[in-house]
Amino acid sequence: MVMLMRTDPFRELDRLSQQLFGTDGTATRPAAMPMDAYRSGDDYIVKFDLPGVPADAIDVDVERNVLTVKAERGPDYGENDDVQVAERPRGTFSRQLFLGETLDAEHVEASCEAGVLTLRIPVAERAKPRKISISGGEERKKINA
Repeated sequence: MVMLMRTDPFRELDRLSQQLFGTDGTATRPAAMPMDAYRSGDDYIVKFDLPGVPADAIDVDVERNVLTVKAERGPDYGENDDVQVAERPRGTFSRQLFLGETLDAEHVEASCEAGVLTLRIPVAERAKPRKISISGGEERKKINA
């Protein structure tokens, strides 16, 4: 059986950190937003772990070649609740990706399911490999005739 301790030997340390960093201890600290990125066919897939963050609290913006993801997670408890332990990160999460010229920033797609934000960034048409046709075979025959 797990019990929550009512008296916390680190309470003073927590109080000091809250005074330094803000009311919830996370106001000025950057929060982690783990990411995976890989190429799949003609798309780059980027996935961010954002457990407990609703889709309407996530912003994805592209300006020039910089893609910015911002998400905010607030507390699940109310002001008058007696919080025993608060270890889950809260506050604003932010991450920026610099997109290369070979990516199509105009057609980025985003979806969020089960706490995972997935971005699909297509490779620009001009950057895809293409076959170059070679002319000259018929021209050579006409010259020799």
